[in-house]
Amino acid sequence: MTSVPTARRTAVPYLLLLPALLLELLIHLVPMVTGILMSFRKLTQFFLRDWNRAPWTGFDNYGLAVDVNRPAGRALLDSFATTCLFTLLSVGLCWLLGTAAAVFTQHGFRGRGFLRALFFVPYALPAYAAVITWAFMFQRDNGLVNHVIHDQLGLGGAEHTFWLLGDNSFWALLTVSVWKSWPFAFLVVTAALQNIPADLYEAAALDGAGIGQQIRRITLPSLGAVNRVLVLVLFLWTFNDFNTPFLLFGKAAPAAADLISIHIYQSSFVTWNFGTGSAMSVLLLLFLLLVTAGHLLLTSHGRKDADAR
Repeated sequence: MTSVPTARRTAVPYLLLLPALLLELLIHLVPMVTGILMSFRKLTQFFLRDWNRAPWTGFDNYGLAVDVNRPAGRALLDSFATTCLFTLLSVGLCWLLGTAAAVFTQHGFRGRGFLRALFFVPYALPAYAAVITWAFMFQRDNGLVNHVIHDQLGLGGAEHTFWLLGDNSFWALLTVSVWKSWPFAFLVVTAALQNIPADLYEAAALDGAGIGQQIRRITLPSLGAVNRVLVLVLFLWTFNDFNTPFLLFGKAAPAAADLISIHIYQSSFVTWNFGTGSAMSVLLLLFLLLVTAGHLLLTSHGRKDADAR
């Protein structure tokens, strides 16, 4: 008699989660499985009406994508290297700026609330509006960046710089990415700092530890677990970011800023080779899953070692 209500109470949470789970499967799992199936076919613009009629090619698309001796594979490798460098710099700068700002605003001072609100402006703005604004600011002839650097400060000579073309496009993209993402790091680190007892800093100050030593000995070790999650999230967001390069450069990004997300888009929707583009997407998914699994494995071993001590 009592087991029936207990079973019902146990099943209620799962029933409440069922609509969200079904919607999640519909939105994410179905397109992912479809993309995997497309990667095994020679899907071009001639089969868009019925992609099931596209010839089955097996792993030919994957072989084409990873063959560095062919133009497609070599271009994908260059894009992958560019994305790795871009992600490393972007995540590192976001973490550094976010941590420095969080530590600076940790203790109360006049205007701290306004300064924190100002730091959140890039994160609060819609991505499309923010990136398009930066695209106008990077314009060569009438952009604000060249006006300040060349006309106001007199740096770099009188000739204005092409920021959205050539090698400078990489630094323009990096600037926008860091400006857009570092407030998230600031938010996470600020929340984590609230959990560090103030007694630790007071005791360290009584022992003669300066601000630098307090940050190195107390703040950074206490933020270890949070930083590991923060870096992973920033890595995943940055590595497969599509909106920023697409809005900044359009369909054809310069070679110096050819991130793998925009490269896959060009391979799929510009050259109309959806089979190869799908294979590249699957390879990107596998790489991100491998990085995530490696990160979780290392952090789990780190926790076990810490518990053993």
